[in-house]
Amino acid sequence: MAGVCCGGETETSAPVEPSCKAARRRRMEIHQFRFLGADMAPEGNRKRQRLGIVCPAKEEHCTDGVEGRAVSDKGKMVEKGDSEAKDASQCETSSSAVKIGAEVVGECPNFGMTSVCGRRRDMEDAVAIHPSFSRRSGRNSADLHFFGVYDGHGCSHVAMKCKDRMHEIVKDVVEVGEEGDGAWKEMMARSFSRMDKEVTEWSNGGAVGVSNSVCRCELQTPQCDAVGSTAVVAVVTPDKIVVSNCGDSRAVLCRNGVAIPLSLDHKPDRPDELNRIQTAGGRVIYWDGARVLGVLAMSRAIGDNYLKPFVIPEPEVTVTDRTAEDECLILASDGLWDVVSNEVACGVARMCLQAQKPPSPPQSPGSEVNLASVSGESSDKACSDASILLTKLALARHSTDNVSVVVVDLKRRL
Repeated sequence: MAGVCCGGETETSAPVEPSCKAARRRRMEIHQFRFLGADMAPEGNRKRQRLGIVCPAKEEHCTDGVEGRAVSDKGKMVEKGDSEAKDASQCETSSSAVKIGAEVVGECPNFGMTSVCGRRRDMEDAVAIHPSFSRRSGRNSADLHFFGVYDGHGCSHVAMKCKDRMHEIVKDVVEVGEEGDGAWKEMMARSFSRMDKEVTEWSNGGAVGVSNSVCRCELQTPQCDAVGSTAVVAVVTPDKIVVSNCGDSRAVLCRNGVAIPLSLDHKPDRPDELNRIQTAGGRVIYWDGARVLGVLAMSRAIGDNYLKPFVIPEPEVTVTDRTAEDECLILASDGLWDVVSNEVACGVARMCLQAQKPPSPPQSPGSEVNLASVSGESSDKACSDASILLTKLALARHSTDNVSVVVVDLKRRL
């Protein structure tokens, strides 16, 4: 250690090895998304990513544990910019709860999200998380929570517009809608139709739903019909999970250790989808897999105006009753599902939620990828660990697509 001159005398500092180790451990626990980016970048090219730590705000604003912007409105997010976080654990989630019979369900479920570019040249995925984004009035008054994963193709702007607007459209439709499973299906179908209409108007030169995002096609050809996005959206209520899917992203529920798919991928060679496309006068051509007219590898999507009416924006909606055995909900783009099965994904998420500590997965040689984009949100460390580990697993298994994973903790809080 270097000496310190003070009043003509020189003192030598004592070794502080234990405290340094403790400080390093704290930094690794707090900056888990930065650790992910550095860990998976190839040697000689480990660049510092611009990352954020996000947590749901309480009714009173989050404490000063995270530097940056703090929002005091209930249900909004507290964001961290480039400044260092002092202690992310000081940001607390809401502890309010509602009762269903004798059960007590947390008003805002814990969640974790990880989104990486992976081996793709561009990042075209988008993720939207909005706790308490709406409140239904009437006999079953309760807060609703929104989770959405959008996988763009052609460019990112349709996925980004869905991220900016879908929850607002769903909120408008839900707050004036009726209750019941049938009503949910109608409301979500109407919401997806409105979202597709806004994208179509934008593509035709309108200004509806214009996003603040900038992408290559907006800089080169502002009016573009050959861009679209999948959409898998989950609205979580105290007693139901409403999943709407359009495309090949997927939602899976882990219930008592069993993986239950809440959506079915819309692939062109799925028998009912193949029949629908052919009835509409289209064809499915096998070119590096089944593709609509030999172009698009999914049969439903938002946007893609040049492939209508063969590719439609109509979602398939499932309404599932919540039970005391529900453990977690996983929403992810096909970058995960192409290489990880429903059962394996649920097993990994379940392990993280039960362990309640950071996982340390082995790094395979082929999983080193230059991450062009890393972003994350979290209200719970276990959920965040699960999303990170699933993302690492997808990359270790050589997923060639963007990978976005959202894990929602559905366990009862008594």
